Amino acid sequence: VPDLLANSVVYSLDLGALLAGTKYRGDFEKRFKALLGELKKRPQAILFIDEIHTIIGAGAASGGVMDASNLLKPLLSSGDIRCIGSTTFQEFRGIFEKDRALARRFQKVDVSEPSVEDTIGILRGLKGRFELHHNIEYSDEALRAAAELASRYINDRHMPDKAIDVIDE
Repeated sequence: VPDLLANSVVYSLDLGALLAGTKYRGDFEKRFKALLGELKKRPQAILFIDEIHTIIGAGAASGGVMDASNLLKPLLSSGDIRCIGSTTFQEFRGIFEKDRALARRFQKVDVSEPSVEDTIGILRGLKGRFELHHNIEYSDEALRAAAELASRYINDRHMPDKAIDVIDE
């Protein structure tokens, strides 16, 4: 782990939970501002937004004046919070990159699909969590088989997701 990230705590944004029950004008905006305010107080915090392209327009439908991306931009510019987002190449190009003010506040890092060997390493890292959840033990051979079989037979998704699904079944 790089020194810059060694003491960091990653907080994953559940956009659906923030949007849930927002029926009055500005409800989402108030919730998101409160969340950002809490993160701002924690210099070790990193906000993780899966499917980051969905923050563009999020909250505007609930009658708020500003969507999530516009609330986030000033804090990113000032360095008050750190943020990591994930999205697909198509969604990055088609949605995220069109908001140039938001896109320039991020550094794009392309992540390619891990190999079977790399996926086995990822599964080893997740092994303890799944063993606790399912109350079983996974052998190294089982993890290897999950990665190899997922690679060979599951063609509609990518690694490590499809191998994780195999051990989670």
